[in-house]
Amino acid sequence: MPEGETVGSPIQARALDAGIGAVVLVTTTAPLLSQERWWSAAAAVMAALPLAWRRRAPLGVLAVVAVATTCLVVADALPPLAYGCMVATYTVAAVSTRSRQAVALGAGVPLLAFSIAVPGASFDDAGYTVMAFVAAWALGAGTRARQAAEHERLRRLEGERLAALARERTRIARDVHDIVTHAVGLIVVQAEAGPVAARTDPVRADAIFDTIADTGREAIGQLRRALGTLRSGAETCEPAPGLGALPALVERTRRAGIDVTLAERGRPRPVSADAGLAVYRVAQEALANVVRHSHATTVRVELHWTDRELRLVVADDGRGGSAMGGGHGLAGMRERMSACGGTLRATGGERGFVVRAALPLG
Repeated sequence: MPEGETVGSPIQARALDAGIGAVVLVTTTAPLLSQERWWSAAAAVMAALPLAWRRRAPLGVLAVVAVATTCLVVADALPPLAYGCMVATYTVAAVSTRSRQAVALGAGVPLLAFSIAVPGASFDDAGYTVMAFVAAWALGAGTRARQAAEHERLRRLEGERLAALARERTRIARDVHDIVTHAVGLIVVQAEAGPVAARTDPVRADAIFDTIADTGREAIGQLRRALGTLRSGAETCEPAPGLGALPALVERTRRAGIDVTLAERGRPRPVSADAGLAVYRVAQEALANVVRHSHATTVRVELHWTDRELRLVVADDGRGGSAMGGGHGLAGMRERMSACGGTLRATGGERGFVVRAALPLG
């Protein structure tokens, strides 16, 4: 269906057009039933019947209907209004392209002037006829403008929906990356230490294997939550981790054999769930990189609350510049903080690596 006029399904549109054609046919031919001129009746039929195809060939329908209407004018058999020609005019203005509208105006205006001049219509009748056609064109143009605005609104909504889906996919990818890298890093370190401890310190070995199991279970739970949004009707999962989960995160890292301390300064203030999750994921990724790459023995995790921002610092005494390893970890941390309006800096030297994140408050 051409752009501009939309009426339900194509079948409904065709039924409507057929109905309009039938109504116009009755109103156009009824005054001619008492006349014996067959060609007037034929012209009346041609001025109405083509309207059943008005949306499929608007310019062609207007041409046929306009010629038939002019014949009725010459025969002095036109009803009070040229109903078929007005409907066809409305349709061209509503659904045709600009170039076809120009063709319709170029051919239609002289034909309208001829139809007014031949019967010698009075000034009032001529003005009435012209205004009727102007109104029909204006209604069609208004319909086209409304439909164009609706199409643009739907296009914007679709663009926003696709952008939201892309953002959600990116968020899920970041969550999965952070969860997997942190959990796998801890599990690998513990698994490497487990066999040695099993031969020399069975109690410590049991603790190591318990840590592996706990880390795996928590990773499964967080992955279930992160991927749950991909399934319609997914069951409600545990809330996303936030600032309150930092002590447990530090404790799991400590079980990997690294001396990790957590310190908090300033007066804590409420933060949004997204902001809390972002800070948690940054700390999680930074600690995972310490475990995997830095060969550090001590790590300092600090939360510093000020009136304007929350600052997170994760500093280790490892190998410095190589501590972040490869991959997308650092870029992902920056993206998380940027999404919440925050910033992230990572610096390293010969000894130690420091991740500093700042999140605005209020």
